[in-house]
Amino acid sequence: MSAMRRLSPSSALVLFSGGQDSSIALVWALTRFERVETIAFDYGQRHQVELAARVAVRREIAQRFLSFAPRLGDDAVIDLSGLGAISETALTRQAEIVIGETGLPTTFVPGRNLVFLTMAAAYAYRRSAGVIVAGMCEADFSGYPDCRRAALDAQMQAIALGMEAEFSLETPLMHLTKAQSWFLAEELGGKDLVDLLIEHTHSCYLGDRATRFDWGYGCGLCPACELRANGWAGYVAARSRREIR
Repeated sequence: MSAMRRLSPSSALVLFSGGQDSSIALVWALTRFERVETIAFDYGQRHQVELAARVAVRREIAQRFLSFAPRLGDDAVIDLSGLGAISETALTRQAEIVIGETGLPTTFVPGRNLVFLTMAAAYAYRRSAGVIVAGMCEADFSGYPDCRRAALDAQMQAIALGMEAEFSLETPLMHLTKAQSWFLAEELGGKDLVDLLIEHTHSCYLGDRATRFDWGYGCGLCPACELRANGWAGYVAARSRREIR
């Protein structure tokens, strides 16, 4: 068997959807790696607006945080429409968002994160990036089994064996609640980053950019909006308690 290919440990590829979590993960990577590239996947998601939001987030990060700009490298959007075509889910069809018979929400796209990791690793291999950064978390998530670190580690082990390349996977939000992720954003970039996340990131499953809440834009009713709103409320409450002390 040939030797494992060594990739650059100072070069990272971020799975960047344009949502709150992946945007925080992107800034986290920019504070730690010499070169950071981004990748996204167009799989026919209902909230296509996120693909436009991510362009705005990258632009705002480069303009507001000048120290990050030289580190922010290329961006790629990969066509995975085939994944959406075989997925009978509320994220890829005009279907109701409810808890399904399996106990999982109908927004669960089977295999999505596993496919994302495989495609990201293939791209990172070509770019010689040894680190993949992703915003999945176990603490506050919608019940998706492919957000669990154990599932991600198993996939990364298969990728390393199949590509004979040494990758590491960083998931800085894995054990944070949504409230804690807002605090991480504040730690990384202060109020300016928090404001950027509110104005430019997108998480709403329905793609609503018409309604603005304190925490950002969305329908305010879907599970993604509920998670974000509850996280914001927890962040504001905890921040107020700190200020009172």
